[in-house]
Amino acid sequence: MRILWKPFGFSRILFKVESCRISESESLTLLVWTSQIQKLSRAPGIFLWDQRKRFSVMPEIETDQRDSALFSPPSNVRGMTKLDRTAFRKTVTIPVLKVRKEIVNKLMRSLKRAALQRPGIKRVIEDPEDEANRLIMLDPYKIITGDSFERAELSILKQLNVNPQISKYNLELTYENFKSEEILKAVLPEGQDVTSGFSRVGHIAHLNLRDHQLPFKHLIGQVMIDKNPGITSAVNKINNIDNTYRNFQMEVLSGEENMMTKVRENSYTYEFDFSKVYWNPRLSTEHSRITELLKPGDVLFDVFAGVGPFAIPVAKKNCTVFANDLNPESHKWLLHNCKLNKVDQKVKVFNLDGKDFLQGPVRKELMEQLGPLSKERKHSVHIVMNLPAKAIEFLNVFKSLLDGPSCNTELLPIVHCYSFSKDPNPAEDVQQRAGAILGISLEACSSVHPVRNVAPNKEMLCITFRIPAAILYKNQTLNLGEQFLGNYM
Repeated sequence: MRILWKPFGFSRILFKVESCRISESESLTLLVWTSQIQKLSRAPGIFLWDQRKRFSVMPEIETDQRDSALFSPPSNVRGMTKLDRTAFRKTVTIPVLKVRKEIVNKLMRSLKRAALQRPGIKRVIEDPEDEANRLIMLDPYKIITGDSFERAELSILKQLNVNPQISKYNLELTYENFKSEEILKAVLPEGQDVTSGFSRVGHIAHLNLRDHQLPFKHLIGQVMIDKNPGITSAVNKINNIDNTYRNFQMEVLSGEENMMTKVRENSYTYEFDFSKVYWNPRLSTEHSRITELLKPGDVLFDVFAGVGPFAIPVAKKNCTVFANDLNPESHKWLLHNCKLNKVDQKVKVFNLDGKDFLQGPVRKELMEQLGPLSKERKHSVHIVMNLPAKAIEFLNVFKSLLDGPSCNTELLPIVHCYSFSKDPNPAEDVQQRAGAILGISLEACSSVHPVRNVAPNKEMLCITFRIPAAILYKNQTLNLGEQFLGNYM
């Protein structure tokens, strides 16, 4: 029994084709069928194969079954925990087109759709039977016979005097020719989730494996290294982020143990020891979003600065930056990266607890920024608090933080506070929790920006609002009008 297929619309349909004998009395019927088949084979997405007058059409087979029948590793690799690359050898039969070698380059431009695309496979090889010819490897999911070519493809074949007759070629696949997800799908138990994605931090692939994947962790790590150029180390997080220093323990699954790395984000360079600091490449867009909110001359207080992904881009915009992190390693690399990106003269760096930073350097600077001369000030003050597990709790520090008469509403600091939420309505949840800490309602005077989905039913968000004077200053009374004017927008 042979299994043949051809895409049909947006789905893919397989037909089982069994050998069966056709009697003489059925020959006329067969001629009618053959005529219809020839017409259908030229219609987009429909293919039936008349193989020497012996065929029958059987029910559809799922696409996944078709995929596993061809470009999947051998079944004997299932359950492998130590990578054996030699076990992935497999021979498959694919269609090829024989052409004269002098027209190959011109023809390939027109056969991009039909040509085989597999890792490490040359699409054009020498013809073992005729050195004047070449064989173009074709995608067996798209090309079965000459009638499988699209009209434009047939036209160029005719122009170049190429016979569209298809030949068969036995192609040997090796480990190098399979994609990482194909390898892991073949190795892990059937029906289990396959990890093929990771966070890239310089030369390091950072994975977050699930329990059922742990028996295969070293194999998974090696596959990630093999299949991703530039990756020389694969690590797995083995505990949650430490809320004190925002780092976590990790296990090297495969490759080198060097965690000193260099990354490039939004045109800036950062160097650090990934095992000792916090870095998340998935926050690149958020770093850029906040940076774009500030204008030259503005002031930024970065309460949990890490190695500088907010502080450094903002300083490059000729803003004044006060950056703090409690982790001594983050503080060290923050200083280093400020020099590396040539903004060390624009960033004042601190190694304090977030509360001490707010009550000390931030309070002192705000008293100056919002003092009697503040009416002449035209720049804005922003406070970034990127510690989503706990940042909302630090909002309490702003209550009665400043003394003296309040400044104009439009000069009050703008807070960007990050938080996680598992609530069905995460934006409302964050507004209510932040408002509860401050003792006010933030629904009318804040905005909530979704940052990313952290896990199923867990979102990371950023709530932005201007701190009302009645909250920030001692001996002030909050009224509804002032609260509304506290809107930063």
